[in-house]
Amino acid sequence: MSGSKLRAAVLIVSDTASRDAASDKAGPALTAVFTAEERSNTWEAPVVKVVPDNVLDIQRAICQWADGEEYFNLIITSGGTGFAIKDNTPEAVSPLIHRHAPGLVHGMLAASLNITPFAMMSRPVAGVRNKSLIVTLPGSPKGAKENLESIINLIPHACIQAAGANSRAIHAGGVKKLEAEAGVSPVQPSNANHHHHHHHHHSHAHNHAHGHAIPKPHTSPEDRPRSNDPNAGPTRRHRSSPYPMLSVDEALKIIVEETPNPSIIEVPVTTDLVGSVIAEDVYAGEAVPAYRASIVDGYAVIAPESPSSGASTKGIFPVASVSHAQASSMPPPLEPGTIARITTGAPLPPNANAVVMVEDTVLVSTTPDGTEEATVEILTGDIKPGENVREPGSDVALGSKILQKGDLISAVGGEIGLLASTGTKTVKIFNKPRVGVLSTGDELVPHDDPRTLTGGQIRDSNRPSLISCLRSWGFETVDLGIARDTPASELEQALRGALRGISTAAGAGGNIGGVDVIITTGGVSMGELDLLKPTIERSLGGTIHFGRVSMKPGKPTTFATVPFKPSSDDSAQQEREKRLIFALPGNPASALVTLHLFVLPSLHKLMGLGSSRSHSAANAHARANNLGLPLVSAVLTHAIPLDPKRTEYHRAIVTASRSDGRLSATSTGLSGDPGASSGQRSSRVGSLAKANALLVLPPGEGKIEKGQLVEALLMAPVVSGE
Repeated sequence: MSGSKLRAAVLIVSDTASRDAASDKAGPALTAVFTAEERSNTWEAPVVKVVPDNVLDIQRAICQWADGEEYFNLIITSGGTGFAIKDNTPEAVSPLIHRHAPGLVHGMLAASLNITPFAMMSRPVAGVRNKSLIVTLPGSPKGAKENLESIINLIPHACIQAAGANSRAIHAGGVKKLEAEAGVSPVQPSNANHHHHHHHHHSHAHNHAHGHAIPKPHTSPEDRPRSNDPNAGPTRRHRSSPYPMLSVDEALKIIVEETPNPSIIEVPVTTDLVGSVIAEDVYAGEAVPAYRASIVDGYAVIAPESPSSGASTKGIFPVASVSHAQASSMPPPLEPGTIARITTGAPLPPNANAVVMVEDTVLVSTTPDGTEEATVEILTGDIKPGENVREPGSDVALGSKILQKGDLISAVGGEIGLLASTGTKTVKIFNKPRVGVLSTGDELVPHDDPRTLTGGQIRDSNRPSLISCLRSWGFETVDLGIARDTPASELEQALRGALRGISTAAGAGGNIGGVDVIITTGGVSMGELDLLKPTIERSLGGTIHFGRVSMKPGKPTTFATVPFKPSSDDSAQQEREKRLIFALPGNPASALVTLHLFVLPSLHKLMGLGSSRSHSAANAHARANNLGLPLVSAVLTHAIPLDPKRTEYHRAIVTASRSDGRLSATSTGLSGDPGASSGQRSSRVGSLAKANALLVLPPGEGKIEKGQLVEALLMAPVVSGE
């Protein structure tokens, strides 16, 4: 061991002690173990900190101690390792550990069980994060001290190895030398004589058959992280991507398969329903209209059932009553030989069976005061029963299906009107996902920062552009701010916080509520500070389903799922859910293109679009399930060169001809054109300004000529042309 002392930190996990530091007894007890005379040359006096029983507070403190350049060799926690509802220290610490140390856990439990059988009620965790050894201890001062004392003499050896010392040099003197340095005695076998006899009298072959099992791996290569190990440094990182290159169609198929089916909620019928998808067939609770109503302004009459009856609607009739379209009692019954003035939508008087339009009448006389009609002449005798009358239920019959599962409540207003007119109070809809957007990178500053940019700083345009797009699609979004690349723990904390509803990134609020989907930009390529993939795989325990797509722009687009338990209540028997992470490229044009191409189909499935059809066979652009951008064909107004290897999603403006309705497509900029400003380069977000379509250009040599048909994915309404 070098001449410098080892550094230790003690984290007391207690709601009580966080409110009253004087109540903490475990901190002084553990400090005494480190400062004892026999250990004063090995350890510095530990740093002690108190946090409440909160997962994020525990993780934040440990990451601060383990992830910086001035890391602590040993991090001890005390408290929260039992079975109480709020005991969640093991759940907070386990995801942070890069390499577990089950031997230390076994050693502590074995020592404690020699003292009390209640030791088995503790749930300790131990392991290494970066270069720091982390050990969780009970909250009881006596139990914490006994656990620490059982391993304290061996811990320096582990700390020195974790810090990067040469393992061969440390073990050069053999185990006996290490035991002597640690001040521990060798463990004696339970039956030394028998072991000696057995060893010498069995053949080599017998030893292999009964003494040692053939080594067998318990993981397959695809189960192991493909991402760079951030602790290995830039010299050990991959020089080429370990992720296979998928086609866009393959990537979309994976996304649709991995996106969970939508959940269902019941909500009142309000204008907030716009953009939601019906989750259950809806039936009319009331008929529309609920009564016999007039279609026109005129006069309610009793029309003869047949011409042979001798009666006629032609002639002069007294006006017996007036029926207005208002919430009032029904008009009195109509007697034969009389008529009733009626307005559009008003109920017909009982006995009336037709309405004569006011245009087919003339006023004959008024009441003495001149304010009302007394008699009116009807000029036609051709009125038939039912003429100009809406029968009850003729618009919507009682009990008829008015909307079906999978129908979208559009902004046109028809669906809301239908629900309102039939007296529908509540409906079941698919719950729309909540989406968080996070930018990553040391170089980023908020777009509205008033300060002048310096050095390599860049204004963050991705967050505002992606959030505005998501909101225009009708999804609730959460601004997760900017997470720096260094220290590496900041990105991990930002992602964990987003899942649990607390944002720690710069520019974001504190309590944000949990999100179902996280969209990040930047950090997915091959640089030493591109940390999204290793953070997802190694720190969050997530699965990266693909990390490269054969497309332009957007090649390093990454899609992953992360396990998530909604409740921190350890006693709750809940299945772990999964959350989706779309790690999009940092170049602005790439981020927006991949948002439309990959994120939108997933959000559509999560909100229930296509739910009335099978999800089993997603084809190109997820069109089989009615997901994602609509696809049309358009005629090129000019030639466009092709990429020889990758499908290009070329930003363009699609217009409709007023004369013949044909669609035509014009690029928003071609590289090499005068004034094109680098055309379609992935960093040029201006290529999406005014664009309403992505032209799907297959890989190939040469170019697509003017006048040829191309596929176009519509991002916005078609523009009216000449």
